[in-house]
Amino acid sequence: MSQITPQMVKELREKTGAGMGDCKQALTDSDGDMNAAIETLRKKGAASASKRSDRSANEGIVGTIVSADGTKAVMVEINCETDFVARNAEFEKYVETVTDAYMNNEAKTLDEIFALKVGTDTILGLHNEILAKFSEKIQIHRFIKIDTKGFVAVYVHAGSKLAVLVDTTASNPSEAIRANIRDIAMQIAAMNPQFVDRTEVDQETIAKEIEIYKEAAIQEGKKPEIAERVATGRLEKFYQEQCLLEQAYVKDGTKTISDIMKDISKDFGSEVKINSFTRFFLGEA
Repeated sequence: MSQITPQMVKELREKTGAGMGDCKQALTDSDGDMNAAIETLRKKGAASASKRSDRSANEGIVGTIVSADGTKAVMVEINCETDFVARNAEFEKYVETVTDAYMNNEAKTLDEIFALKVGTDTILGLHNEILAKFSEKIQIHRFIKIDTKGFVAVYVHAGSKLAVLVDTTASNPSEAIRANIRDIAMQIAAMNPQFVDRTEVDQETIAKEIEIYKEAAIQEGKKPEIAERVATGRLEKFYQEQCLLEQAYVKDGTKTISDIMKDISKDFGSEVKINSFTRFFLGEA
């Protein structure tokens, strides 16, 4: 059997970030084979992940990349349990690697993301490696890729715990228009609308809201017919709060986002529309 030296243990620890005891045991089990020891630690990380599956992982990072021309963008939320791990350079590098691999390859499912190649490795291999380094639940929670003929703006809140992508029809816009669309992404981050406009609100949601407002009005002593009118009025407020285009603009309360889109369209030279937006806030379902 090969002799396991302190230098070998130190080298394995530097490569994997695993504990000294785990590194020594892995080298012993692999008879001093460094690559085999790394694989052993990765497998240990993957095995221990199942034991952490019921833990809560509400910290982490939302990684984003947008192409220079703004026609392609990705957003990936990767969770861990503590802010200590989220701020670790190795975890940050892992998030960056996953986001970059997703940006540059086709993947529609988590399994397909795990299968993406990174050099001679895969995302799954790197994932198992990061699990071996930290005794926490770590998961790729959700991800989205946008390919558009228009322009995608991104807003990332400080700490990378909240990020927004906004897909618009503005093809190759000026820097000023890009900045204005980014301000709308910031609006979405701050005000958390659920829809672009009221045409997106499904009938089930509308019926549920009306029922809630009617019941509240009746509880306040209103007659049923009056409660119906009150509910209709409150539904208008719901649209103003939950539909992006009807929200008051946070940078100028005298305008709505619809007004801002008209200003953008005027500057652009033709009508600019918001195709969609996506908002990732750490820990949300």
